Amino acid sequence: MRTIFTDDQLLHHGRGELNEGRIDPAFEKPERARIILRRIHEVGLGAVIEPDPFQRGPVERVHAPDYVDFLEGAWADWVAEHGDAVDALPLIWPVRTLRQKCPRQIDGRVSWYAMDAGTPITKGTWPAVTASAGTALTGAQLVADGERAVFSLCRPPGHHAAADLLGGYCYLNNAAIAAQSLVDRGARRVVVLDIDYHHGNGTQAIFYERPDVLFLSIHADPADEFPHFLGYADETGAGPGEGANGNWPLPLGTGRDAWMEALDQACGRIEGFGADALVVSLGVDTFHGDPISQFRLDSADFPLIGARIARLRLPTLFVMEGGYAVEEIGVNAVGVLTGFEEV
Repeated sequence: MRTIFTDDQLLHHGRGELNEGRIDPAFEKPERARIILRRIHEVGLGAVIEPDPFQRGPVERVHAPDYVDFLEGAWADWVAEHGDAVDALPLIWPVRTLRQKCPRQIDGRVSWYAMDAGTPITKGTWPAVTASAGTALTGAQLVADGERAVFSLCRPPGHHAAADLLGGYCYLNNAAIAAQSLVDRGARRVVVLDIDYHHGNGTQAIFYERPDVLFLSIHADPADEFPHFLGYADETGAGPGEGANGNWPLPLGTGRDAWMEALDQACGRIEGFGADALVVSLGVDTFHGDPISQFRLDSADFPLIGARIARLRLPTLFVMEGGYAVEEIGVNAVGVLTGFEEV
């Protein structure tokens, strides 16, 4: 299995994030990708190749042009207003009683386009997130060209980013960009299977009214866990997309047996959908040692996940999402891939 990655994805390094009332060191950091790469080489998974140059057009098939403009210019605008000693974080959100209007000043615009204060914009954010999107697009191209499976080692992750919204460490929605690219390259139907601990609210929102992209997510119950305001079982799609969305919100403390049962149910949905390709939002923060998650999977469970996905017999693109127990992230992420390869 080939891996797509470029060092440009390491350029984003947030100084900190708002977490439980504190500004903590950022959990999403370049070290995550380095550890996964090291494990890929250790097990001989396959070649690691550079992505194609960034293309704005395929990104704007998913994201609003004004949002992409904002991401490209936000750091320069922030530095002009505040200097470069701190990262850009939101100040206020346009909540229920406030007017839904994008301000002119940079603090207002950061707040307009952000859903949390855990996703800083830094000097390296734009080059890193565009490289990450290019990594997903290159993987989609290879899958469309006939490869059985490809791993897009995307960093920063993407599944919390909506069409015009950043959050949850995510800026551009790599999995959604890849899925749309597969459709644009001729796939009639595509599945996005999100196995991250947290619900992929951005991906769901992007495809919620689409019948041609089935979004399925297995995650911690949002009544108890981030992102809190999306990911419930009664969210099944809307309009033409009714029935093309499925959520498995699981209780905190879920272990292998209950989690794998949910995966089997999701795979049953996939088998009945008639998809031409599968995009897997690969989060391994379901691991029991993850510092910001509360599921109980062990490292030995991740190859079983890969093997179950392989039995779907679909051209498959794995897109890296979350996982923050950095000592184990390489073993766990690559475990899914080797489990897939062994079937």
